[in-house]
Amino acid sequence: MNEAQQILFMQIRILRMMAEKYSLSLKEAAEIFGQYNVLPFIREGFGIFHVEGDDAVFDEVKAYLKSKGAAV
Repeated sequence: MNEAQQILFMQIRILRMMAEKYSLSLKEAAEIFGQYNVLPFIREGFGIFHVEGDDAVFDEVKAYLKSKGAAV
């Protein structure tokens, strides 16, 4: 699997985690990710994120969302 595919899979896993942990539909989670540019954040941080587990990446995404003013 090339890096672009790995990034996409990570973005999808984290999106699904967001939906599950906050009882959101995938559409609602995707709208939040779109509004706050979370997918580019994950892509840009992939160099570090790929050595962390999904829970750690999700924690980084939550911190990023909070820093942008999202109510998470």
